[in-house]
Amino acid sequence: MDRFILLLVAGILSGFALLKVPLDGTFLESVSPVTDIIGILAILVFSLFLIFKGVMAVLGK
Repeated sequence: MDRFILLLVAGILSGFALLKVPLDGTFLESVSPVTDIIGILAILVFSLFLIFKGVMAVLGK
């Protein structure tokens, strides 16, 4: 179970990293809005699932 929690935390951190990637001046500058959306979605999805797993652990299910 610990590895699963660490995997969720790694997903959250990768979402933050994807938001902070500087794409200015590269050929990937045109996909910058897409990477922002993917980063935000990764943060939200992994955070919500981590909260869900925490609540389920507290409730004992």
